[in-house]
Amino acid sequence: MKKILLIVFAFVCIQGAYAQQGGKFRFGMDLGIAAPQGGNGIGAVFNLEPKVNLTDNLNIGLRMGTAALAKNVTINNVFDEVEGEASGTVSFAGTFDYYFNKGNSSVAPFIGGGVGYYTMANVEVNANQTNVNYDDLTPSNAWGGLVRAGIELAKFRMAAEYNIIPDTDLQDAQGNVIGLSNNKYFAFTLGFYVGGGKWRK
Repeated sequence: MKKILLIVFAFVCIQGAYAQQGGKFRFGMDLGIAAPQGGNGIGAVFNLEPKVNLTDNLNIGLRMGTAALAKNVTINNVFDEVEGEASGTVSFAGTFDYYFNKGNSSVAPFIGGGVGYYTMANVEVNANQTNVNYDDLTPSNAWGGLVRAGIELAKFRMAAEYNIIPDTDLQDAQGNVIGLSNNKYFAFTLGFYVGGGKWRK
């Protein structure tokens, strides 16, 4: 494992003076923190994203991501919104990024977005929050989107994104709808990519 990491790191360093070029393929990996909208908890997010550069300043890709965080849920007949235990969200989203790079600079601010399908893992709600024991509540899956902005420096990438996922029904083990799951979340990531060619005027 250490040898693989050293090889990847060496490749990134060798390619560090370059960014991207139209018609080239690139592959990125991002790791960061995630926070539910309106919640207090902090979770983790991990993304893999192969991309194709349509032009020197525009690319499209497929983001395969997972986020683990404590979601806010609304239980029917419970006055306050409650916080569930940490659960996972897996997404597959078609994406695009547009870069505001000028000349051959390796510093490239960008904005982007995407649309995809989000699958939600089961949620457990603490019994002391509702006076009822809710285990393995199942949120419905949903189509959603994301918007993001950040900066790339050589082969390294820093971004902030907002995942816009509709609230979905929350079902118990018998399939009864007992509430709603708030699925929206923010993410802040650091990562790197390989490939992509070099920036050109």
